[in-house]
Amino acid sequence: MRLLHTTSKNFNEELADFCRDAEVPKDIVDSVSAILADVRARGDMAVANYAAKFDGAKLRSREFRVSENELANAAESVSSDDLKAIRAAHANIVAYNRRSLPEDWEDRNKHGAMVGEKHDPIRRVGLYVPGGQVPLVSTVLMTASLAKIAGCPEIAVFTPSDNPGKVAPGLLAALHFLGIKEVYRIGGVQAIASMAFGTETIPAVDKVFGPGNAYVCEAKRQVFGTVGVDSLPGPSEVMVIADQTARVDFVAADILAQAEHGSGREKVYLVATSEKIAQAIATEVDLQVSELTREEKTQNVLDQGFLTIVVENLNQAAEIANYVAPEHLELIVKEPSLKKLIKRITTAGAIMIGNHTPTALGDFTAGPSHVLPTGRTGRFFSGLRVADFMRRTSIVRYDEKSVKAGNKVVASFAAMEKLDAHGRSVDIRTKS
Repeated sequence: MRLLHTTSKNFNEELADFCRDAEVPKDIVDSVSAILADVRARGDMAVANYAAKFDGAKLRSREFRVSENELANAAESVSSDDLKAIRAAHANIVAYNRRSLPEDWEDRNKHGAMVGEKHDPIRRVGLYVPGGQVPLVSTVLMTASLAKIAGCPEIAVFTPSDNPGKVAPGLLAALHFLGIKEVYRIGGVQAIASMAFGTETIPAVDKVFGPGNAYVCEAKRQVFGTVGVDSLPGPSEVMVIADQTARVDFVAADILAQAEHGSGREKVYLVATSEKIAQAIATEVDLQVSELTREEKTQNVLDQGFLTIVVENLNQAAEIANYVAPEHLELIVKEPSLKKLIKRITTAGAIMIGNHTPTALGDFTAGPSHVLPTGRTGRFFSGLRVADFMRRTSIVRYDEKSVKAGNKVVASFAAMEKLDAHGRSVDIRTKS
């Protein structure tokens, strides 16, 4: 366990260094850039080459797309309990996210002109769903459900396959349940490139959504501008702020839940109000990790990316949380402190409150999307919501009376900015 005290002389520098470890190294940046350029130039041939290289899947271009029969068969192959879980999670996700569906509006401004907004679904969206050893069935629900609520006409899903070219049945079953028919067994940087640039068999999208590993996240960063991106959700993060009321076994379990993603680039933060609490949780983590099926990968994350910080008070904890901007933030502190702490923390992707709210509930079924910003991007990005799948257009309509009311203001700005044609375009309408 790496331990820092806020009282240490170099605390700020050490925290900053730990956070910088989450930054993408140059070799990943360069590798991603080369793959993107190759797919842009060679299309399907490059996609097939990288699917074979990284996933071991020997696919011809006509095999990129998952057939509707394969989707239907997957839905029939999964257990009834799994289908019930998919339905239950979907119900909460839809109920939560329908509340954030933006509404059109119109009103009169101070000149008497009609102004307003209208919202339209993005025409074609691409959803990335991590697969491979950890097929994130929940990500299907956490992205596609929102696209459906928004009314996006075309929803294309990309997810990696295994060596024989198969996609996890649970993942396909969730897609079938949602009525998604355009699914590609393509993952990694080549999937982001296909979405951004298009290939002979894959039409480009207008905006890319979904979480991924460091390579996928970097690919999204590099294609931004060619297409839109939702945010930069990369390797998972959790921060737990714990005082003496925290259940040690609960906190340890939550730390391990995030570490078990196992890419080696995850970040786990424990912010404790005393060293005694911190040591007790560390001991419990060591006990529980041996019981996990992914013990080796989880332990690697703990060795590389687990930082414990001992604070003097919860104000310091809030400052640290705002600096780190964690993807998931658990607040397990005494009740009188909670409201003030929640108000002070302004950069977390999602906040889970109390001993009985593990991050896994948010990951799978609570309602909010689990697609959340990582790597300190929570300072300027928020978690995924329905409005991200829509475009907002402002609407303005002046008439003969209101254009005269606005003329004087425009004339002043036109003079200040030396744009006389701007001023004339309004003034001419007041003289007819």
